[in-house]
Amino acid sequence: MSGPPSPRLFGSFRGWRFAFAGRDILVGLTLAAITIPEQMATARLGGFEPQTGFYAFIGATLGFAALGASRVLTVGADSTITPIFAGTLALLAAGGGTSLAAAAVALALLVGLMLILAGCLRLGWVANLLSTPIITGFLAGIAVHIVVSQLPGLFGIAAAGENLPAHVLAILHQLGAINPFTTAIGLGVCLTILIAERIDMRIPGALIGLVLATLAVVLLGLEAKGVAVLGVLPGGLPQPILPDLDDLRQLLPLALILTLIVMMQTAAVIHSFPGPERQASDTNRDFIGMGAGNLLAALGGAFPINASPPRTAVVAEAGGTSQLGALVAAFIVLALALWGGALLAQVPQAALAGVLLFVAQRIFRLGAMLRIAREAPLEFVLVALTAIAIVLLPIEAGVAIGIGLSLLHGVWMTTHTHPIELHRISGTTVWWPAGKERPGETVDGVAVIGFQAPLLFANAETFKTGMIAAIDAHQPPPRLVVLEASGIADIDFTAAQALIGVVNHCKAAGIRFAITRLESVRAQSALERFGVLSELGSDHLLHSAEEAVRTLASKG
Repeated sequence: MSGPPSPRLFGSFRGWRFAFAGRDILVGLTLAAITIPEQMATARLGGFEPQTGFYAFIGATLGFAALGASRVLTVGADSTITPIFAGTLALLAAGGGTSLAAAAVALALLVGLMLILAGCLRLGWVANLLSTPIITGFLAGIAVHIVVSQLPGLFGIAAAGENLPAHVLAILHQLGAINPFTTAIGLGVCLTILIAERIDMRIPGALIGLVLATLAVVLLGLEAKGVAVLGVLPGGLPQPILPDLDDLRQLLPLALILTLIVMMQTAAVIHSFPGPERQASDTNRDFIGMGAGNLLAALGGAFPINASPPRTAVVAEAGGTSQLGALVAAFIVLALALWGGALLAQVPQAALAGVLLFVAQRIFRLGAMLRIAREAPLEFVLVALTAIAIVLLPIEAGVAIGIGLSLLHGVWMTTHTHPIELHRISGTTVWWPAGKERPGETVDGVAVIGFQAPLLFANAETFKTGMIAAIDAHQPPPRLVVLEASGIADIDFTAAQALIGVVNHCKAAGIRFAITRLESVRAQSALERFGVLSELGSDHLLHSAEEAVRTLASKG
């Protein structure tokens, strides 16, 4: 087993040449234009001041650039995970034992440490635990939360509730107080981003919308007509915040959920955008980079960060060759955070709501839902259940339910794999599941049975009872039973005992038993380790069903 990855400081710059600098700087300017409004909006989504989103992006970018592997992955405040922790942090702060900022820092520290540990232990495979239907339902539920949370800002009303249904009712009771100017600004910004993305996703539609909305407020005097603005943002560097030990303990379960989601999204983005020259991915090193980004975000008094699919897509399409583009963007954002607070004073809050409405419609994958419903109706139930759980329950509870459903779905598929009889395709030596189109042929006194799943504790009893039933159904009893094992990738202890039980059942009935096409090295090792091979006999482990029939069927 290989050891933990050894991150090289700024290893993503390996092979980079100064000739690439001009292109990467242009990428950084584009990235900054897209990032500024997005980070402000996401911070507001979590209940933080807009500049907190800037510090989250700066810390995340520095940490990932220093220890991550991907040349194009961009990180920062993310609207996918922010709704998950916003409610919990607000409740902790409302209890009076801590502040919102201290709780956010504690959570970012926990997530950062867990990601670094996951990278060192090479746990990249954990990111595959969430199936596409579960992810689709999760994003749909998050999209609903984002929309509902932004409706008060979009309508210019003050509405709040303890949970999402109560929040909706509070909004409905105040529909008569909607400010049409505020609503027009929010919808206008959202429409501007949609049009810009349709033309070219590298166009900073969010920044254009924000600038136009701000000009409208200034030139038309909309603040006097009830349009709320951000006001002057405080400048200067953030003050470090020491997390409370009690916060760390209370936030541990939430941190585990967030870490899994960050791992999942990071792995998905890395595989979707491999970078220049199809750069080989190193997911575990990228987890370490994400962990470092979370730690530096915490040092800046910010909240947990994540990989960004849309911003990474922009960097990849713009031809980014390294993390220099992200560092340039971080420098611009830092300058704005330190000295540009007055520039943002007249930005209408509804404009940030418009940015988040765009994000919500983007992550609400209606096309994917329709395809799942059409091609896999049973799995669409998983989409619906996950989305409903996230909408109606506390988000972290809904996410936990989604993860549980994903794992149960995998277990269900494994446990519902049954042994199937194989027939020989006429005129060949190939044994294949019998079907109407190719009924195949049988050999007298021989039963060839396939099992197309790993043999694990979850399906051991199903395998054993299915094999014995298939054998006993043959009249007269077969002289030879062949287990075609090409689909068995691994065998655990429980399943090995079930396999020995099938072998002994055949021995008691005077039936020879053979295993063929066990191609998995791990499964072969398990046969020997768990004593199956000694019960079977090494001469009964063969390369093909046809070889077994030819050499064993006629033996006395």
